[in-house]
Order: sequence, then structure tokens, then C-alpha cells
Amino acid sequence: MGWLVKKIREFKEEQKAHLIKAEVRMISGCDDSQTSADVSNVKMFELPDPAGKAGGACTSAYLSVLYKDKKASGAELTFVEVLQKMRVHLTEKKYTQIPQLSSSKPIDLNEPFQLVPDTATGTKRALLIGINYTGMQPGELTGCHNDVKNVKEYLMNEHSFKEENITVMLDDNVHESPTKANIISGYKKLTKESQPGDAVFCHFSGHGSQIKDDDWFEEEDGLDETLVPVDFKENGQIRDDDIFDILVVPMKEGVTLTCFFDCCHSGTVMDLPFTYRADSDSSQMVLDKKLDFGKVFREVGDFFNKKETNAK
Repeated sequence: MGWLVKKIREFKEEQKAHLIKAEVRMISGCDDSQTSADVSNVKMFELPDPAGKAGGACTSAYLSVLYKDKKASGAELTFVEVLQKMRVHLTEKKYTQIPQLSSSKPIDLNEPFQLVPDTATGTKRALLIGINYTGMQPGELTGCHNDVKNVKEYLMNEHSFKEENITVMLDDNVHESPTKANIISGYKKLTKESQPGDAVFCHFSGHGSQIKDDDWFEEEDGLDETLVPVDFKENGQIRDDDIFDILVVPMKEGVTLTCFFDCCHSGTVMDLPFTYRADSDSSQMVLDKKLDFGKVFREVGDFFNKKETNAK
């Protein structure tokens, strides 16, 4: 079995360019086994003019690092510095969750972390989702709307995102509702509209969960990681398989997609092959031990089927 796993991993390495065409990286608030915390007062993270008192711990730490530390040093932080400083901020505030980075290919973690790389000369697009689950007990949150407002302000002020290219979903009866159908539609719209040279940012602040894996031989722990939409009771959750198939694989080559998931059990919610944890002794990414081999087989099979069809 060990030999087979090794060969599958090598095969995955050879085929990943066919599986994921875009440059995809994700920061998650914690690993798959952890829960993510709400913060009662984001001013404790010294954010500039926070939209409200409450927020997600990881989003608050992320923005604090990007605002405060870059201003103090005058230079862009590296990937490893962003993750490690986020962990320091969380630890200082007595939060135990460990931020995690995952990506479509190995990243040199000592390179500057650029939300908008120098090569991204096209349109900057964003989909920001915040769900407080208002009126739902237990489970109501208080800071997810504020997370979205703070992230939107950061994108516009620091990276010149235009408001017309930012889609916001909130369960506030004002913005587009973050239902399962709307979230999936929003991801599909991003993949359709984004072109080579574009920089895309997706943010989700809300509940994440785990449910029984519905595909044999995919998840090592037998569980799929999920995003929990506002209408989950009626229409179910969004599996990591869905996110991979709808958002990751269709994104075009030449697009840079950065995602930030501030929710429980979010470490591998995009099923990306390479990971780095902020508590790692190394400064290198590793191949995810929970790599979804079933998905690899399925996607590679689809690729070669299309290739064979086109050749006829």
C-alpha cells in the first residue's frame, strides 16, 4: 500500500498542471480538526477604524499583520512571516487555532506575500461572504459581517480593488443572501469572468463543518470539510469536493486566486495539494497527507477523456 501511495503522489505531481491551471493559494483560520473563534472586540487587534466591535479571530489577525507589520517594516512580508505573525497575534490573544496555507503548487515561503502579484495586470475581483446566521440558536455569530466590511475596506484602500468588481454576500436582508445556490453561482461567475492576468480574492467568514465523505477512498479521515451556507437546513452544505470542482479547476491559467476561509475545519476545504502550518519547524510546503486521491483519479480521467475526444 505504501508503494501505491508513493506512485499516486508522483502521478499527482506530474498531472497537477492539468488539474489546476490557475495559481491558487488559500489561508485558512485553522486546520481540519480545529474550530475558529469569534472576537467580541476587534480593536484588541489594533485594526484601523474597524467596521464593528466583533469579528473573526483569524480575519482580525490577518488584517492586523498586513496593516501594522508592513507599516512598521516598510516592506512586504514573506508568506512564512504572514502565517507566523498571525499565529503570534492569535496566541497573544489566547486563541489556540493555527493558521494554515495551502496552494496548487509549492510556494517559496521566503518570497514576499503578494495579494496582487506584479504579474497580475488585469482586473482585480473579489467575492466576500459573511454569515452571522441571525436568529439561529445555537450557532448565531456576531462578527462575520464586520469581517467582510473590514476586508472590503482593506482591498479597496490597500490594493485598489474597485467596488464594482467586489461582490458582497451577507445575511442582513440588504445584500445578496449567502445561500448555497448564490455562493455556488458566485464562484462560477468568478471562473467565467476572470481572465489571464486577473487577481481574484475570495473570503468566507462563517461556520465550517465536517460531514461523512460520500466518495470511497477520497478522504483519509472519512470526512469532507464544508462551508455552511445560511440555508444549510433546507439545502445542505458546500463540500470541499464542490469547491474544488466549481472554483479551483475551472479557473483559467494566468489567474491568481487567493482565498481566505475564517471558519472551523477549514484547513483543506479547497483540497489543494501543498500545505504549510504556522507551527511548522520547516519553512517549506509539504504534500498534503490527506490528498484526495479519488478526486485526482476523477479529474485526470476527465482530462484524458477530453483529450481523446478532441483528437477524434
